[in-house]
Amino acid sequence: MDITLIKTFLEVANTGSFVSACERLFVTQSAVSLRVQRLEDSLGHKLFVRSKAGAVLTPEGKLFEPYALSLLKIWEEARQQIAIPEGYSRAFSIGAQYSLWPGLGFRWMDAMQAEMPELSVHCELGMSDRIIRFLVEGVIQAALLYTPQMRPGLVVEPAIDDELVLVASWPDATLDLGKAFISVDWGPEFTHALAIAIPDLTDSGRSMALGGLAMEYIVNRRAAAYLPARSVKRYLDAGKLHLVANAPRFPYPAYVIWREDIPADLLALTKRTLARVTHTLEKEKESVVGHLKVMDRFIPVSDAEVTNE
Repeated sequence: MDITLIKTFLEVANTGSFVSACERLFVTQSAVSLRVQRLEDSLGHKLFVRSKAGAVLTPEGKLFEPYALSLLKIWEEARQQIAIPEGYSRAFSIGAQYSLWPGLGFRWMDAMQAEMPELSVHCELGMSDRIIRFLVEGVIQAALLYTPQMRPGLVVEPAIDDELVLVASWPDATLDLGKAFISVDWGPEFTHALAIAIPDLTDSGRSMALGGLAMEYIVNRRAAAYLPARSVKRYLDAGKLHLVANAPRFPYPAYVIWREDIPADLLALTKRTLARVTHTLEKEKESVVGHLKVMDRFIPVSDAEVTNE
């Protein structure tokens, strides 16, 4: 059976839409329809009830879904085992949203291989929906996300309590940022909280969806934005970014999502090493927040929790 048909079936089932599935798979809607039709012809049953509202699994589709997940899991396991490089005997695959990878993903990868040198680690980056799809399909076994989604076979746990802080590329910046402020998409909850706390910053002429790339943009221009405290520390230490006085900060926790079928010894290793890495990052974040607390006119926002879930 063509594994592409299985992946397409699961994407339509997850999104409830042929249109959404084609956008996520980067193919045309006719290609998605043809793949589903081929799968239905092979099984001899309709798998979806189509309507203007979307696509809903038929009773046969619901019965087939767990088998489709199992088929995909077995395929990914086989593909990954065959791809283990010479000199390594184990393999593990992780994923993360872009802004979580530089400070957390790299360190986690290093910590795992330091403790288990025979472990080959594969990494994937992407937006939340892409990473969740890779988890469901078995392409990756664990992921770091700001925006977790509950799915069968996945376990979500807190990873690190981060905070969004306002930084600028020049010293002594105030909240009167004008056109220097860059709006970064940290989710609707953050946008709403920012509009209440600092309404003058909501009308930005520049906006970015990728927080990890926004930091590189700001460092090299006269600009300011809200960024994770743990991510900006190295730029603060180097004098390339500066905390903005009188700026509220917003909680922004990150999560780790595990597949339930991870071998027990690998699960223990990955949890143990991640805990060590996040402990170090928490200390780095506390040093940034501690500096904020002693700045003149600083006003913390302690009751506005932003999770972007």
